[in-house]
Amino acid sequence: MSLPAQAEPGAHKGVQAAAPSRATLSVFDAVIILVGLVVGIGIFRTPSIVANSVSSEWMFMLVWVIGGAVTLVGALCYAELSAAHPDTGGEYHFLSRAYGRPLAMLFGWARCTVIQTGAIAAVAFLLGDYLTQVMPLGPHGSALYAALAVIVLTGVNAIGTAEGKNLQIVVTFLHLAIIAAIIVFGLVGPTAPPNHGTLAVPPGTAALGVAMIFVLLTYGGWNEAAYLSGELRDAPRNIARVLTIGTLVLVTFYVLTNLALLSVLGLDGLRASDAVATDMMRAAAGPSAELIVTLAVVVAAISTLNATIFTGARAFHAMGRDITALRWLGVWNERGRSPANGHIVQGALALVLIAVGAFTRDGFKAMVDFTAPVFWAFLLLVGGALFVLRWREPLRVLPYRVPWYPLTPAIFCLTCLYMLYASLVYTGAAAWIGLAVLASGIPVLYFQRSPKHRAVARDAPGATRSNPPT
Repeated sequence: MSLPAQAEPGAHKGVQAAAPSRATLSVFDAVIILVGLVVGIGIFRTPSIVANSVSSEWMFMLVWVIGGAVTLVGALCYAELSAAHPDTGGEYHFLSRAYGRPLAMLFGWARCTVIQTGAIAAVAFLLGDYLTQVMPLGPHGSALYAALAVIVLTGVNAIGTAEGKNLQIVVTFLHLAIIAAIIVFGLVGPTAPPNHGTLAVPPGTAALGVAMIFVLLTYGGWNEAAYLSGELRDAPRNIARVLTIGTLVLVTFYVLTNLALLSVLGLDGLRASDAVATDMMRAAAGPSAELIVTLAVVVAAISTLNATIFTGARAFHAMGRDITALRWLGVWNERGRSPANGHIVQGALALVLIAVGAFTRDGFKAMVDFTAPVFWAFLLLVGGALFVLRWREPLRVLPYRVPWYPLTPAIFCLTCLYMLYASLVYTGAAAWIGLAVLASGIPVLYFQRSPKHRAVARDAPGATRSNPPT
């Protein structure tokens, strides 16, 4: 849905200057970015942990299907919010409309200092871990590789949206091709797993709960599609397609990948393995296949890192529109059609986290613990925003309605609530540090723009505009 052109400051009376179009992403582009965000590094780490938390092979596959169903439920909720309120600010925009700008600004602070930058640092660390196996750079080699990756990919995305989008398409297709090869080798390879014996499994619901924590971690990242709605062609109609198609592709790939792993290694083999994809490929195709797995992990990390950098800078851009002291972050680079200032600041903060993580025992785990509780707390609030906006605007014509309302968003909110609890119980001290950083952003609320200045910022050339209520 397009808006009437807004008059530029200084334009002659009666002359309307067309707002620069940002609808540069097709459904195909957005689906590729979404898949690239999610099909990342988790699938190479979590199956072994999940296998140790379930008692049978059918339960192992069931939790991956349930995780996919929960992800689809969340995607449907986001589809309604994104279709009704398309904006490059994504969740920041939803929270602002539902709860007011102070909470949205606190989310913007959390996303910029904890959620997005922590995720970027975590993926960069894993990329560094694998690159150091190929070419060691000393005791801090992983951090050096991580920092270099952030610098290079931030530079590519700051140059322009087209450059970042095209890079994402290339690395995502490479990654999916390698995952497909793993699936094929697993399904047609030997099916006699080694007997490692039966390991102890936590009883009852505790086992399922632990398994779901890591399954949903592996599926994580689909919500980033909300930040693409401001640049998606015909967003009110197409965002639901992007989220639905993307989620179904993800579920298909993950279920088949785990079926392949289970087919070759068996449940006991998965439990005993610290590198399930490597062990599976070695059993199915010999030692030389280990190189394929290393390549897969590197490509996966690059794909996820690039897509996370691409979407993350949009939150910085949204913050700049509403905070006087950060208004320079709201500047949009029309030449490259990208939030260049947002990319630069995001990259700098990620480098700070990488520097800190370099002196921890496991930089990747430290970053995951740092982000988890803050992420799930705000995801819970976004799910609640759907209820709030439905209640507040009962006559609004919605381009897309989540099916089976209110059951669907209720399931999503309950899942988020459990994940928030789990992220505090099963993570380390870094989780509480993340919450402390969130609280430190409260003083930022005193620098929010007045409604008058905010309106001027939104009407300026290149400002992000969202559709008005209909």
